[in-house]
Amino acid sequence: MAEESLALIDATGTLHLEGIAGAVPWWSFTKTVIAIAALRLVERGTLALDAPLAGEEYSLAQLLRHEAGLSDYGGLARYHADVAAGAAPWPVDRLLAETEADRLRYAPGHGWAYSNIGYMKAATHIAQAAGLPLADALRQLVFAPAGLADTRLALEPADLADVAMGGARGYHPGWVYHGLVVGPVVEAARLLHALVTGGLLRPESFARLLDGRPLPEQRSATYPDPAYGLGLMLWAHEPLGHPLGHTGGGPGSSIAVYALGHRVCAVWSAASVPVDPAARAFARLAEALPAATKALE
Repeated sequence: MAEESLALIDATGTLHLEGIAGAVPWWSFTKTVIAIAALRLVERGTLALDAPLAGEEYSLAQLLRHEAGLSDYGGLARYHADVAAGAAPWPVDRLLAETEADRLRYAPGHGWAYSNIGYMKAATHIAQAAGLPLADALRQLVFAPAGLADTRLALEPADLADVAMGGARGYHPGWVYHGLVVGPVVEAARLLHALVTGGLLRPESFARLLDGRPLPEQRSATYPDPAYGLGLMLWAHEPLGHPLGHTGGGPGSSIAVYALGHRVCAVWSAASVPVDPAARAFARLAEALPAATKALE
C-alpha cells in the first residue's frame, strides 16, 4: 500500500488526488473539527464563547486557543511508554492525576501552552450542549453539513481496521483524549474548503476562528510568523493571505491540511516517508499563488 496521500482542491474547486484514497487518522486536525462544532453551537446559542464555563476559570475560546492554563500529556514518558506497549488507554481520572490537570499553569488568557486536555474538555462541553455522544455531535454539526460521507470518530481499535496507520499496529484511538477523527484525505480537504468558502459558519464566526494569538517563540522555516486561532494554525499578520489549517501526528503517521484562499491541500504520510506534510502542503499551495490570491479578492 502506498504510504502517502495528497488531495488538492484548486481555485476552480476541482479535486485532485494522489496516493491512497482510503481513510487515514486525522490526528490533531481533529482540533479544527472540534472548533467548528463549538462555533456552530455558539451560533445556536447553546454554548457561550467568551464567558467562563460552568465551574471553571476559563472560557471556551480560551480552551480552543490553548490559553486556558491547562496541562498536557504529550510530554509524559509514561504515556508514550504505554502507547508503545499497546496498553489500554488510561481512565480519564488517571490522566488528570498524572498531568496535575487541576492546577492551572497560568491565569487563563495570560499565557499559551498547547493542551490536548483543553480540547478534551472542549469536546465534553460540545457533547453536553448537543445532548449527544461526541461521535454523533460531530456527525450532525460538522461532517453532514460539509457533505462528508466516510469520515467518523474512531472509538475502539476495531474502528481503525480499514484505516491506513502507517505501520502503527494495535493502536487504541482512546489514547487521543479529545477524540480521533478518521477519514479520507479528500474529505479533510473538503471540510477545510467548506470552512473557508463559507459553507459551515457565519462570517462573524469564521472571523473568530482567525482571531489568533501570535507565537513568535514558535517560529520556524515552515512557520515564520506563527499564531494559533480557534482550532487553526495560521499567520499572525494577514492570516487570509497565508496558509491556514492544522497539522497533526501520532504513532506511525502525520497529516497537514491547509488552505490558501479557496485552494486547499491535505497531505498524509507514514512515518517511514521522509517528508514534512506541512511543508509539502505549503509548496503545493504556492504553485498557483496568483490564482489563490485572486480567490481572496
